Amino acid sequence: MRLAFQAALLFVLAWPGQAIDDAARAWVQAHRTPWLEAPMRFASDRARVVMFAGGAVALIAGPPGRAFVLEAVVALLPVNVAVEGLKWSVDRTRPDGEHRRSNSSFPSSHAANAFTLAAVITRRWRRAAIPAWLAASFVAMSRIYLDRHWLSDVAFALVLGVGGAWLAAWWMRFRHGRREAKPPATAS
Repeated sequence: MRLAFQAALLFVLAWPGQAIDDAARAWVQAHRTPWLEAPMRFASDRARVVMFAGGAVALIAGPPGRAFVLEAVVALLPVNVAVEGLKWSVDRTRPDGEHRRSNSSFPSSHAANAFTLAAVITRRWRRAAIPAWLAASFVAMSRIYLDRHWLSDVAFALVLGVGGAWLAAWWMRFRHGRREAKPPATAS
């Protein structure tokens, strides 16, 4: 947890500010093209459906799939608690002008969830790392492309996602090590 706090603090202190967010937004919005609209909307609107479908498939895939789902849930819970807490406390207006405290811009929950899952997948199945990170990056990019998030919203979501996955991996190792450390039961 301390590592995640330090990473968040470093991010906030190192971020040069709204000027980079504005420049990134201007560039992306100037380069929107009709052929990208549908894939970007799909990535943004259907990301959670794909996530839940993948989890359902993993659950029936046997012990490795169930272990993945457990680790993903353990990673996603603190990430989403942090996202919602930050959204409420930061209360940042979205690039498209929408301003609702309960759904503020910072940080991107879509990107945080996608990056969290990519990090968990990378730890469990190295061969799937590149497709997982490409998919997560596409989801994150779709949020900027559709003018729903600033670059810094997505960048901080990456920090949260990797931190949540790291925390879950630590918990899984701790839980597994504790189970092996128990002395065998003796018959009385």
